Amino acid sequence: MPPIKAKGYAAKEALLDRLSRLSRIDFEREEPKDDQVLIDILYCGVCHSDLHQVRNDWGNTVYPCLPGHEIIGKVVTKGKAVTKFEIGDTVGVGCMIDSCGQCGSCREGLEQYCEGPKSWTATYNGPMKPDGTNTFGGYSTSIVVKESFVLKIPQTLDIKATAPILCAGITTYSPLKFWKVKEGSKVAIVGLGGLGHMGVMLATAMGAQVTVITTSEEKRQEAQALGAKEVLVSEDSDAMSKHELAFDLILITIPDKFDVTPYISLLKRDGALVTVGLLGPYKNPLNNMELAMHRRTVAGSIIGGIQETQEVLEFCAQHSILPQVELIPIQDINQAFERMKKEEVRFRYVIDMQSLKKEQ
Repeated sequence: MPPIKAKGYAAKEALLDRLSRLSRIDFEREEPKDDQVLIDILYCGVCHSDLHQVRNDWGNTVYPCLPGHEIIGKVVTKGKAVTKFEIGDTVGVGCMIDSCGQCGSCREGLEQYCEGPKSWTATYNGPMKPDGTNTFGGYSTSIVVKESFVLKIPQTLDIKATAPILCAGITTYSPLKFWKVKEGSKVAIVGLGGLGHMGVMLATAMGAQVTVITTSEEKRQEAQALGAKEVLVSEDSDAMSKHELAFDLILITIPDKFDVTPYISLLKRDGALVTVGLLGPYKNPLNNMELAMHRRTVAGSIIGGIQETQEVLEFCAQHSILPQVELIPIQDINQAFERMKKEEVRFRYVIDMQSLKKEQ
């Protein structure tokens, strides 16, 4: 079987004075190996990390960079050793397509913390420890993935809106589960974008009393509609002071540098603050006095393993949780990135990949 012709949208280089602009590229996917499936991509979510990666904000981008790690599609070809999927199945691919499979983390189903020489392999931009090799993601017509990194999509989920569960959903679900959020837990979600709105719905479905902390009073109604019992405006110092020692868990979804100190005082004794949106330093150093006096924890978390990602898909199906999305054609991706940069986006963009397939 010859290589599979594909097309996608990629950034060919980083531009320092403005966003890298994505443009059409034609490339080839390798034919599926015995344990792989070929997926015809139907929808792909647009994540804020796509913007960071395209701009080389983390200093590890391999160009050309073809983003997309919230992928929904159908199996069109499968290798002879594939047993989990049949041709025609609706499937998903999240942030990872491989890991070492041998280390302690991988054996425990925590591939996102792979301790192998290259760590895990991202759906795009190659291994997490860059070695010069590259992978191309879901802003494309097709993808070939090992069956053990492919996810089953529950039939009750609307596939037009499901894609963000594969990143925004699992990124918030994993820490909520690890820190044992349950009926009656008091949880604060900081930020109400793509990650934050999923965190509110998931924590609410777990039985938590959820408070949204935001910089904008305008988001109060949206937060309450998603299930939040209370909304705090972070710039209201009196309201923030009244909530000192109030929360078991604070989940911060802010994607850029911020001052974490004002949030730490809101934690109860033995409470945990978990940052999931920022992959870099805080704006100011931590004040260990705030941590030590009430045995508080400041932690981080990234995505989730394959088993846990399948679990959050089933959880969303069970509780009728879907991300709030806006469908766009691939031809509008650069405008979408500009709006993301200006924080003008409500929740999540999803690309309808039919728009790319129609391009000549």
